Amino acid sequence: MPRFHLNIFNGAGEAPDEEGQELANLAAARAEAIRGIRSLLAAELSEGKIDLGGRIEITDRDDRILQTIAFREAVTVNN
Repeated sequence: MPRFHLNIFNGAGEAPDEEGQELANLAAARAEAIRGIRSLLAAELSEGKIDLGGRIEITDRDDRILQTIAFREAVTVNN
C-alpha cells in the first residue's frame, strides 16, 4: 500500500507529516485530508474563530506534491 504524507500549512505555521500513512490510493488520502481539515476547523470553531486560509499538501514518500487541498474546499459556508 502506498504511503502518503498530509502536510498542514495554516495560520499557526507548518506541520509536516513526518510519519505518513499507508492508504489505498490518492482518493483515500484526499478523504483523510478533508477529515483532518474539518477536525482542525472544528477545534478552531470551539475557540470562536475559523481560519479558512490553510491547506494540506498530500505528498508521496519522495516528497512530491500529489495534491493540494485548501481548507475552503472541505466545508460549505452558507449565509
